[in-house]
Amino acid sequence: MSHPLRVAVIGAGVAGLAAANELCREGLDVVVFEKSDHLGGTWRYCPETDSDPVGSDPNREVVHTSLYRSLRTNLPRQLMGFVDYPFPTREDGDPRTFPGHEEVLCFLNRFADEFGLRALTRFGSEVVRVERVGGRSDSWVVESRTRDSLSREIFEAVVVCSGHFTEPRLPTTIPGIEKWPGYQIHSHNYRVPEPFRGQVVVVIGFASSAFDISRDIAKVAKEVHIATRSPDVKVMKLANHDNIWQHKMVKCVSEDGMVAFDDGSSVYADVIFYCTGFKYHYPFLETNGIVTIEDNRIGPLYKHVFPPALAPWLSFIGIPEKDVIFQMTDLQCKWVARVLSGKVLLPTEKEMMAYVEDYYQQMEKDGFPKHITHHLHFKEIGYCNWLAAAAGLPPVEDWKEEMYVESIKKVFGMQDNYRDQWDDAHWNAIVTDASLPQNVT
Repeated sequence: MSHPLRVAVIGAGVAGLAAANELCREGLDVVVFEKSDHLGGTWRYCPETDSDPVGSDPNREVVHTSLYRSLRTNLPRQLMGFVDYPFPTREDGDPRTFPGHEEVLCFLNRFADEFGLRALTRFGSEVVRVERVGGRSDSWVVESRTRDSLSREIFEAVVVCSGHFTEPRLPTTIPGIEKWPGYQIHSHNYRVPEPFRGQVVVVIGFASSAFDISRDIAKVAKEVHIATRSPDVKVMKLANHDNIWQHKMVKCVSEDGMVAFDDGSSVYADVIFYCTGFKYHYPFLETNGIVTIEDNRIGPLYKHVFPPALAPWLSFIGIPEKDVIFQMTDLQCKWVARVLSGKVLLPTEKEMMAYVEDYYQQMEKDGFPKHITHHLHFKEIGYCNWLAAAAGLPPVEDWKEEMYVESIKKVFGMQDNYRDQWDDAHWNAIVTDASLPQNVT
């Protein structure tokens, strides 16, 4: 009788826990490597920050999480659970539909305990090298480091679940920034607003983190000025805010502290705050150039998961952005686990490469830059349904799709307090109705 396939899972956050659970369901031998002493990945709040607040120093001391103290989910809790493990309201927990990060961490810990995932996890074990053995795709050496030792083990498959919210992505150099005297920080290193009390802050970015952090800082700052490349931005003072302005992108800065914008306005600022996203970063992975990262594109990856030349023995979970993260991650894990167990077959390497090349060509045709290769471009539910079909599962429920679309409208609408103005009664009725037996005529 052959031994079960041995699989290394790197990381014990959302992706790693979901992967470990699904791989175990398929009867595989799973080891989870987690460099910290706890579960949860980026969902575990830590008041400490990197030694370099901008995150550009490669030798800086790095803190994994990017959570700030006030962070709440962007999606309602009905969309924050796994496919077959919902995110309920917890007794004595945060009852809000869009709960704080503490509630998410409690959910992940409960999930791990219920399925015995802690016993599979080696805490305090940082993976420092992953490489094929003798050029074989189905044999990998995983080198890990603890406080006391360095070890090497052989696995037949590796599932990378180490997240991508730790390595700051910075904009192209702002003219004059080398002589600008103020303080610079990336959102990765933001925790609380108090250090910005009474200051003039320029926030660069226009996504969810810029929205949340600008409002958080505005409670104590003198002024907050949001700069963005978005072509639709209206240059104005925001309604309902006495101290927040929107601008076009930063044009240049000068050594007297001035920050000039493309719209012709300028301010003397104390802080430039980069809410400019993150880079994919896998310094431990050695594939001899088969998998590369170029302008934030990891490639080639079939369906954002499998490198065709190394499939199915190497896979990545949680790469796509702008998505229904817990649902999508869980579906990716179910697909990967069933592929590794032999229940589901992948296309040939040639067919997978053809798909990737077609995807790249379509992106270029549609005018999408390379650095958003892994954004799903409003096709999130379609991607989840593809994963479900590939794993032999039913599609995402209609009510989840409707709820997700409504949530994204609120997020992109930049509506203040949208989380607390959510129509719970309306959506609870829809969910309840969907759960009732349907009459068949």
